Amino acid sequence: MKIGIIKERKNPPDRRVVLTPKECKRLLRKFPELTIKVESSDNRFFTDEDYKIEGIDVVNDVSDCDVLLGVKEVPIDFLISNKKYFFFSHTIKKQQYNRKLLQAILSKNIELFDHEVIVNEKNQRLVAFGRYAGIVGAYNSFRTYGLKFNLFKLPKAEDLHDQLMLIHELQKIKLPNIKIVLTGKGRVGNGAKEMLKGMGMKKVTINDFLHKSFNEPVYVQIDVLDYNKRKDGDVKDENYFFTNPTEYESDFMRFAKVADLYIAGHFYGAGAPFIFTKNDAKSKDFNIKVVADISCDVDGPVASTIRSSTIENPIYGYNAALEMEVDYRDENAIAVMAVDNLPCELPKDASEGFGDNFAKHVIPAFFNNDENGVLKRAKMTSNGKLTERFNYLQDYIDGK
Repeated sequence: MKIGIIKERKNPPDRRVVLTPKECKRLLRKFPELTIKVESSDNRFFTDEDYKIEGIDVVNDVSDCDVLLGVKEVPIDFLISNKKYFFFSHTIKKQQYNRKLLQAILSKNIELFDHEVIVNEKNQRLVAFGRYAGIVGAYNSFRTYGLKFNLFKLPKAEDLHDQLMLIHELQKIKLPNIKIVLTGKGRVGNGAKEMLKGMGMKKVTINDFLHKSFNEPVYVQIDVLDYNKRKDGDVKDENYFFTNPTEYESDFMRFAKVADLYIAGHFYGAGAPFIFTKNDAKSKDFNIKVVADISCDVDGPVASTIRSSTIENPIYGYNAALEMEVDYRDENAIAVMAVDNLPCELPKDASEGFGDNFAKHVIPAFFNNDENGVLKRAKMTSNGKLTERFNYLQDYIDGK
Protein backbone atom coordinates (compact mmCIF):
# COMPACT_ATOMS: atom_id res chain seq x y z
CA MET A 1 0.00 0.00 0.00
CA LYS A 2 1.26 3.49 -0.88
CA ILE A 3 0.59 6.46 1.40
CA GLY A 4 1.21 10.02 0.25
CA ILE A 5 1.61 12.94 2.63
CA ILE A 6 0.25 15.90 0.70
CA LYS A 7 1.32 19.52 0.68
CA GLU A 8 -1.00 21.82 2.65
CA ARG A 9 -2.48 24.27 0.16
CA LYS A 10 -5.14 26.09 2.16
CA ASN A 11 -4.39 29.73 2.98
CA PRO A 12 -2.90 30.69 5.36
CA PRO A 13 -0.54 27.67 5.04
CA ASP A 14 -0.69 25.14 7.86
CA ARG A 15 2.72 24.00 9.10
CA ARG A 16 1.44 20.78 10.72
CA VAL A 17 1.63 17.32 9.19
CA VAL A 18 -0.15 14.02 9.88
CA LEU A 19 3.05 11.92 10.08
CA THR A 20 6.44 13.29 11.13
CA PRO A 21 9.69 12.00 9.57
CA LYS A 22 10.50 9.76 12.54
CA GLU A 23 6.93 8.40 12.62
CA CYS A 24 7.18 7.54 8.92
CA LYS A 25 10.43 5.66 9.55
CA ARG A 26 8.86 3.69 12.43
CA LEU A 27 5.87 2.72 10.31
CA LEU A 28 8.03 1.52 7.42
CA ARG A 29 9.92 -0.74 9.80
CA LYS A 30 6.70 -2.11 11.28
CA PHE A 31 4.88 -2.64 7.98
CA PRO A 32 7.32 -3.87 5.27
CA GLU A 33 4.53 -3.82 2.66
CA LEU A 34 3.99 -0.07 3.22
CA THR A 35 5.41 2.70 1.03
CA ILE A 36 5.34 6.36 2.09
CA LYS A 37 5.96 9.34 -0.17
CA VAL A 38 6.01 12.97 0.90
CA GLU A 39 4.96 15.75 -1.44
CA SER A 40 7.59 18.48 -1.39
CA SER A 41 6.59 21.57 0.60
CA ASP A 42 8.33 24.69 1.87
CA ASN A 43 5.61 25.42 4.43
CA ARG A 44 5.92 22.50 6.86
CA PHE A 45 7.69 22.71 10.20
CA PHE A 46 9.39 19.45 9.18
CA THR A 47 11.35 20.20 6.02
CA ASP A 48 11.87 18.05 2.93
CA GLU A 49 15.41 17.46 4.18
CA ASP A 50 14.08 16.19 7.54
CA TYR A 51 12.19 13.47 5.68
CA LYS A 52 15.11 12.63 3.40
CA ILE A 53 17.40 12.18 6.42
CA GLU A 54 15.03 9.47 7.68
CA GLY A 55 15.07 7.76 4.27
CA ILE A 56 11.59 8.91 3.20
CA ASP A 57 10.99 9.67 -0.49
CA VAL A 58 10.22 13.34 -1.16
CA VAL A 59 8.50 13.84 -4.52
CA ASN A 60 6.62 16.46 -6.51
CA ASP A 61 3.79 14.12 -7.49
CA VAL A 62 1.91 11.74 -5.17
CA SER A 63 -0.79 10.77 -7.66
CA ASP A 64 0.42 7.15 -7.70
CA CYS A 65 -0.37 6.74 -3.99
CA ASP A 66 -3.51 4.91 -2.79
CA VAL A 67 -4.09 6.95 0.38
CA LEU A 68 -3.43 10.68 0.73
CA LEU A 69 -2.98 12.29 4.14
CA GLY A 70 -3.46 15.98 4.92
CA VAL A 71 -4.47 18.23 7.79
CA LYS A 72 -6.68 21.00 6.38
CA GLU A 73 -9.19 20.96 3.51
CA VAL A 74 -7.76 20.18 0.08
CA PRO A 75 -8.67 22.86 -2.52
CA ILE A 76 -11.10 21.40 -5.05
CA ASP A 77 -8.75 21.90 -7.99
CA PHE A 78 -6.11 19.74 -6.30
CA LEU A 79 -8.35 16.78 -5.43
CA ILE A 80 -7.30 13.61 -7.29
CA SER A 81 -10.16 11.37 -8.40
CA ASN A 82 -10.60 7.80 -7.14
CA LYS A 83 -8.32 8.19 -4.11
CA LYS A 84 -8.71 7.72 -0.38
CA TYR A 85 -8.22 11.02 1.47
CA PHE A 86 -7.77 11.82 5.16
CA PHE A 87 -8.16 15.46 6.24
CA PHE A 88 -10.38 17.79 8.28
CA SER A 89 -13.14 18.54 5.78
CA HIS A 90 -15.20 20.76 8.11
CA THR A 91 -18.43 19.47 6.60
CA ILE A 92 -19.89 17.21 9.28
CA LYS A 93 -21.79 20.14 10.84
CA LYS A 94 -23.06 21.18 7.39
CA GLN A 95 -20.68 24.13 7.17
CA GLN A 96 -21.93 26.10 4.17
CA TYR A 97 -18.49 27.32 3.13
CA ASN A 98 -17.41 23.73 2.38
CA ARG A 99 -20.53 22.38 0.67
CA LYS A 100 -18.91 22.59 -2.77
CA LEU A 101 -15.90 20.68 -1.42
CA LEU A 102 -18.05 17.74 -0.36
CA GLN A 103 -19.93 17.85 -3.65
CA ALA A 104 -16.61 17.68 -5.52
CA ILE A 105 -15.42 14.77 -3.38
CA LEU A 106 -18.53 12.82 -4.39
CA SER A 107 -18.26 13.74 -8.07
CA LYS A 108 -14.61 12.66 -8.15
CA ASN A 109 -15.44 9.30 -6.53
CA ILE A 110 -13.16 9.99 -3.57
CA GLU A 111 -13.35 8.03 -0.32
CA LEU A 112 -13.18 10.67 2.40
CA PHE A 113 -12.11 9.80 5.93
CA ASP A 114 -12.47 12.88 8.12
CA HIS A 115 -10.04 13.07 11.06
CA GLU A 116 -12.85 14.43 13.21
CA VAL A 117 -14.86 11.21 12.93
CA ILE A 118 -12.04 8.74 13.52
CA VAL A 119 -13.56 7.24 16.65
CA ASN A 120 -13.64 4.02 18.65
CA GLU A 121 -16.66 1.83 19.39
CA LYS A 122 -17.76 4.27 22.11
CA ASN A 123 -17.66 7.16 19.64
CA GLN A 124 -14.61 8.67 21.37
CA ARG A 125 -12.15 10.46 19.11
CA LEU A 126 -8.86 8.69 18.49
CA VAL A 127 -6.89 11.47 16.77
CA ALA A 128 -7.18 15.15 17.62
CA PHE A 129 -5.26 18.38 18.11
CA GLY A 130 -7.32 19.49 21.12
CA ARG A 131 -4.54 19.15 23.68
CA TYR A 132 -2.35 21.51 21.69
CA ALA A 133 -5.16 24.03 21.30
CA GLY A 134 -5.37 24.03 25.10
CA ILE A 135 -1.61 24.46 25.50
CA VAL A 136 -1.37 27.41 23.10
CA GLY A 137 -4.68 28.90 24.26
CA ALA A 138 -3.54 29.02 27.88
CA TYR A 139 -0.24 30.62 26.86
CA ASN A 140 -2.11 33.18 24.74
CA SER A 141 -4.43 33.99 27.65
CA PHE A 142 -1.49 35.29 29.69
CA ARG A 143 0.00 37.04 26.68
CA THR A 144 -3.36 38.79 26.26
CA TYR A 145 -3.51 39.71 29.96
CA GLY A 146 -0.03 41.22 29.84
CA LEU A 147 -0.87 43.31 26.78
CA LYS A 148 -4.29 44.36 28.06
CA PHE A 149 -2.85 45.82 31.27
CA ASN A 150 0.61 46.70 29.89
CA LEU A 151 2.28 44.46 32.49
CA PHE A 152 4.57 42.34 30.33
CA LYS A 153 5.09 41.30 26.71
CA LEU A 154 5.32 37.61 25.91
CA PRO A 155 6.56 36.52 22.47
CA LYS A 156 4.02 34.95 20.15
CA ALA A 157 3.66 31.20 20.54
CA GLU A 158 4.41 30.65 16.84
CA ASP A 159 7.86 32.16 17.39
CA LEU A 160 8.76 29.54 20.01
CA HIS A 161 9.89 25.99 19.31
CA ASP A 162 7.78 23.80 21.57
CA GLN A 163 5.68 23.54 24.73
CA LEU A 164 8.71 23.64 27.02
CA MET A 165 9.70 27.00 25.60
CA LEU A 166 6.16 28.30 26.14
CA ILE A 167 6.30 27.21 29.79
CA HIS A 168 9.77 28.75 30.16
CA GLU A 169 8.42 32.11 28.99
CA LEU A 170 5.43 31.89 31.35
CA GLN A 171 7.72 31.16 34.29
CA LYS A 172 9.39 34.54 33.75
CA ILE A 173 6.29 36.69 34.14
CA LYS A 174 5.03 38.31 37.33
CA LEU A 175 1.25 38.18 37.69
CA PRO A 176 -0.86 40.08 40.21
CA ASN A 177 -3.04 38.06 42.59
CA ILE A 178 -5.63 37.22 39.96
CA LYS A 179 -8.17 34.41 39.84
CA ILE A 180 -8.42 32.27 36.72
CA VAL A 181 -11.37 30.03 35.86
CA LEU A 182 -10.85 27.21 33.36
CA THR A 183 -13.86 25.36 31.89
CA GLY A 184 -13.46 21.86 30.52
CA LYS A 185 -11.73 18.64 31.56
CA GLY A 186 -11.25 17.05 28.15
CA ARG A 187 -8.25 17.27 25.83
CA VAL A 188 -8.48 21.05 25.50
CA GLY A 189 -9.07 21.82 29.16
CA ASN A 190 -6.37 19.46 30.35
CA GLY A 191 -3.94 20.85 27.78
CA ALA A 192 -4.50 24.29 29.29
CA LYS A 193 -4.11 22.84 32.77
CA GLU A 194 -0.66 21.50 31.79
CA MET A 195 0.46 25.07 31.21
CA LEU A 196 -0.94 26.38 34.50
CA LYS A 197 0.74 23.54 36.33
CA GLY A 198 3.96 24.07 34.36
CA MET A 199 4.19 27.71 35.43
CA GLY A 200 3.67 26.69 39.04
CA MET A 201 0.24 28.23 39.55
CA LYS A 202 -1.75 27.13 42.58
CA LYS A 203 -4.95 25.15 41.96
CA VAL A 204 -7.76 25.74 44.46
CA THR A 205 -11.15 24.20 45.21
CA ILE A 206 -14.35 25.72 43.91
CA ASN A 207 -15.38 26.80 47.40
CA ASP A 208 -12.06 28.52 48.09
CA PHE A 209 -12.08 30.15 44.64
CA LEU A 210 -15.52 31.60 45.23
CA HIS A 211 -15.08 32.73 48.83
CA LYS A 212 -11.41 33.27 49.69
CA SER A 213 -8.76 35.85 48.81
CA PHE A 214 -5.20 34.82 47.98
CA ASN A 215 -1.75 36.39 48.04
CA GLU A 216 -0.85 34.77 44.72
CA PRO A 217 -2.52 34.00 41.37
CA VAL A 218 -4.74 30.90 41.54
CA TYR A 219 -6.96 28.89 39.25
CA VAL A 220 -9.90 26.52 39.38
CA GLN A 221 -10.81 23.93 36.74
CA ILE A 222 -14.54 23.31 36.45
CA ASP A 223 -16.71 20.89 34.51
CA VAL A 224 -20.26 21.03 33.14
CA LEU A 225 -22.09 20.37 36.42
CA ASP A 226 -20.04 23.08 38.14
CA TYR A 227 -21.16 25.85 35.77
CA ASN A 228 -24.65 24.51 34.92
CA LYS A 229 -27.53 23.67 37.25
CA ARG A 230 -30.94 22.08 36.84
CA LYS A 231 -33.75 24.60 36.51
CA ASP A 232 -35.82 22.65 39.05
CA GLY A 233 -32.91 22.39 41.52
CA ASP A 234 -32.71 18.60 41.26
CA VAL A 235 -29.27 16.98 41.03
CA LYS A 236 -28.47 14.51 38.25
CA ASP A 237 -25.26 13.02 36.92
CA GLU A 238 -23.18 14.28 33.99
CA ASN A 239 -24.70 11.80 31.52
CA TYR A 240 -28.16 13.20 32.27
CA PHE A 241 -26.92 16.69 31.44
CA PHE A 242 -25.56 15.59 28.07
CA THR A 243 -28.83 13.90 27.10
CA ASN A 244 -31.12 16.58 28.58
CA PRO A 245 -29.25 19.90 28.30
CA THR A 246 -32.40 22.02 27.88
CA GLU A 247 -33.36 21.23 31.48
CA TYR A 248 -30.35 23.22 32.70
CA GLU A 249 -29.37 26.87 33.07
CA SER A 250 -25.97 28.48 33.50
CA ASP A 251 -24.48 28.81 36.97
CA PHE A 252 -21.31 30.49 35.71
CA MET A 253 -22.01 33.96 37.11
CA ARG A 254 -20.87 32.86 40.56
CA PHE A 255 -17.41 32.39 38.99
CA ALA A 256 -17.62 35.51 36.80
CA LYS A 257 -18.16 37.65 39.88
CA VAL A 258 -14.74 36.79 41.30
CA ALA A 259 -12.62 35.68 38.30
CA ASP A 260 -10.28 38.03 36.44
CA LEU A 261 -9.36 35.76 33.53
CA TYR A 262 -11.45 33.06 31.86
CA ILE A 263 -9.97 30.23 29.78
CA ALA A 264 -12.73 28.47 27.83
CA GLY A 265 -11.70 24.91 27.03
CA HIS A 266 -15.10 23.20 27.21
CA PHE A 267 -17.05 21.22 24.63
CA TYR A 268 -20.36 22.89 23.83
CA GLY A 269 -23.23 20.68 22.72
CA ALA A 270 -26.44 21.66 20.95
CA GLY A 271 -29.18 22.70 23.37
CA ALA A 272 -26.86 23.41 26.28
CA PRO A 273 -27.19 26.74 28.11
CA PHE A 274 -24.90 29.60 27.15
CA ILE A 275 -22.08 29.90 29.70
CA PHE A 276 -22.55 33.65 29.94
CA THR A 277 -24.88 35.83 27.90
CA LYS A 278 -24.61 39.40 26.65
CA ASN A 279 -26.81 40.47 29.54
CA ASP A 280 -24.57 38.63 32.01
CA ALA A 281 -21.56 40.51 30.65
CA LYS A 282 -23.40 43.82 31.21
CA SER A 283 -23.89 43.10 34.91
CA LYS A 284 -21.92 45.26 37.34
CA ASP A 285 -20.98 42.02 39.08
CA PHE A 286 -19.26 40.62 35.97
CA ASN A 287 -15.56 40.88 36.86
CA ILE A 288 -13.77 39.02 34.03
CA LYS A 289 -11.41 41.28 32.07
CA VAL A 290 -9.76 38.73 29.73
CA VAL A 291 -11.39 35.82 27.90
CA ALA A 292 -9.33 33.20 26.07
CA ASP A 293 -11.97 31.31 24.13
CA ILE A 294 -10.13 28.22 22.89
CA SER A 295 -13.39 26.55 21.88
CA CYS A 296 -14.23 29.62 19.77
CA ASP A 297 -17.93 29.16 19.03
CA VAL A 298 -18.82 32.49 17.41
CA ASP A 299 -22.06 34.03 18.74
CA GLY A 300 -22.28 31.02 21.01
CA PRO A 301 -21.99 30.18 24.70
CA VAL A 302 -19.29 32.78 25.44
CA ALA A 303 -21.01 36.09 24.65
CA SER A 304 -17.81 38.08 24.15
CA THR A 305 -16.77 35.87 21.22
CA ILE A 306 -18.39 37.84 18.41
CA ARG A 307 -15.87 36.66 15.82
CA SER A 308 -12.83 34.44 15.55
CA SER A 309 -9.44 36.12 15.53
CA THR A 310 -6.23 35.22 13.73
CA ILE A 311 -2.73 34.17 14.69
CA GLU A 312 -1.51 37.44 13.15
CA ASN A 313 -4.04 39.57 15.10
CA PRO A 314 -5.22 37.36 17.98
CA ILE A 315 -6.84 39.91 20.31
CA TYR A 316 -9.85 42.20 20.06
CA GLY A 317 -11.99 44.04 22.58
CA TYR A 318 -15.64 43.51 23.44
CA ASN A 319 -17.66 46.31 25.00
CA ALA A 320 -20.49 44.57 26.83
CA ALA A 321 -22.64 47.70 27.25
CA LEU A 322 -22.50 48.48 23.53
CA GLU A 323 -22.39 44.81 22.43
CA MET A 324 -19.71 45.69 19.91
CA GLU A 325 -16.03 45.33 19.12
CA VAL A 326 -13.64 47.97 20.44
CA ASP A 327 -9.92 48.34 21.12
CA TYR A 328 -9.01 45.64 23.66
CA ARG A 329 -6.97 48.19 25.64
CA ASP A 330 -10.09 50.26 26.24
CA GLU A 331 -10.87 50.51 29.96
CA ASN A 332 -14.39 49.13 29.46
CA ALA A 333 -13.39 46.32 27.10
CA ILE A 334 -13.11 42.64 27.77
CA ALA A 335 -9.95 41.52 25.94
CA VAL A 336 -10.85 38.50 23.80
CA MET A 337 -8.43 35.94 22.35
CA ALA A 338 -10.47 33.71 20.01
CA VAL A 339 -8.04 32.20 17.51
CA ASP A 340 -9.75 29.21 15.87
CA ASN A 341 -6.61 27.36 14.71
CA LEU A 342 -4.39 27.49 17.79
CA PRO A 343 -2.50 24.20 17.21
CA CYS A 344 -0.97 25.80 14.09
CA GLU A 345 1.14 27.89 16.49
CA LEU A 346 2.76 24.74 17.90
CA PRO A 347 3.35 22.69 14.72
CA LYS A 348 6.15 20.49 16.04
CA ASP A 349 4.44 19.20 19.18
CA ALA A 350 1.01 19.08 17.53
CA SER A 351 2.31 17.01 14.60
CA GLU A 352 4.20 14.62 16.86
CA GLY A 353 1.20 14.01 19.13
CA PHE A 354 -1.30 13.68 16.31
CA GLY A 355 1.02 11.44 14.28
CA ASP A 356 1.63 9.13 17.21
CA ASN A 357 -2.11 8.51 17.59
CA PHE A 358 -2.69 8.21 13.84
CA ALA A 359 0.06 5.61 13.59
CA LYS A 360 -1.34 3.74 16.58
CA HIS A 361 -5.04 3.73 15.72
CA VAL A 362 -5.42 4.22 11.96
CA ILE A 363 -2.50 2.78 10.00
CA PRO A 364 -2.85 -0.76 11.46
CA ALA A 365 -6.47 -0.84 10.23
CA PHE A 366 -5.19 -1.03 6.65
CA PHE A 367 -3.31 -4.22 7.46
CA ASN A 368 -5.65 -6.04 9.88
CA ASN A 369 -8.80 -5.87 7.73
CA ASP A 370 -10.07 -2.99 9.88
CA GLU A 371 -10.82 -5.41 12.70
CA ASN A 372 -11.91 -2.61 15.07
CA GLY A 373 -14.05 -0.78 12.50
CA VAL A 374 -12.01 2.44 12.69
CA LEU A 375 -12.00 2.99 8.92
CA LYS A 376 -15.61 1.95 8.48
CA ARG A 377 -16.83 4.49 11.05
CA ALA A 378 -14.70 7.32 9.60
CA LYS A 379 -15.54 6.75 5.93
CA MET A 380 -17.90 9.53 4.87
CA THR A 381 -18.11 8.85 1.13
CA SER A 382 -17.81 5.80 -1.11
CA ASN A 383 -18.69 5.09 -4.76
CA GLY A 384 -19.83 8.67 -5.27
CA LYS A 385 -22.33 8.55 -2.39
CA LEU A 386 -22.51 9.27 1.31
CA THR A 387 -22.06 6.24 3.54
CA GLU A 388 -24.97 5.25 5.78
CA ARG A 389 -23.47 6.88 8.88
CA PHE A 390 -23.37 10.24 7.07
CA ASN A 391 -26.63 10.16 5.15
CA TYR A 392 -27.81 13.08 7.27
CA LEU A 393 -25.64 15.31 5.05
CA GLN A 394 -27.67 14.59 1.90
CA ASP A 395 -29.88 17.69 2.18
CA TYR A 396 -26.75 19.76 2.79
CA ILE A 397 -25.18 18.40 -0.41
CA ASP A 398 -28.44 19.01 -2.29
CA GLY A 399 -28.44 22.62 -1.09
CA LYS A 400 -31.70 22.31 0.83
